[in-house]
Amino acid sequence: MKKPLRATAAGAVRQVWPLLFVTDIRRSIEFYRGGLGFDLVGRAEEDGDISWCRLERGGACIMLQQQKGLTANTPTTGGLSLYFICDDADALFVEFTSRGLSLDRPSVAEYGMKQLFVPEPDGYSICFESETDQWSG
Repeated sequence: MKKPLRATAAGAVRQVWPLLFVTDIRRSIEFYRGGLGFDLVGRAEEDGDISWCRLERGGACIMLQQQKGLTANTPTTGGLSLYFICDDADALFVEFTSRGLSLDRPSVAEYGMKQLFVPEPDGYSICFESETDQWSG
């Protein structure tokens, strides 16, 4: 039996930057910056309008792309969930609600992680998750 290939230091995977297609990129930027506290760290413009951007918070990164029209290759929101692992879901609940978001309080999942679900303007599922004493991972 062959040994599985191992990534070398030069080929190690360090991060994933999901790209979300959005219907109104300015609205989405305001949601991620104003509501969730992300920083805008990169952007591209087309005809004077933002067409793409990258936002970061801590070690997490997300990219947004203005959707221009549906094609066979355009992903949909169905089935995509983003889980941001954080230190304290309760603290983020306090922060996000102080920024004007209306959210349900975090709850503990059956596997013991505390979860804060945040509605996203284009329907993507976003969860901020932190460990609890009950976590079984």
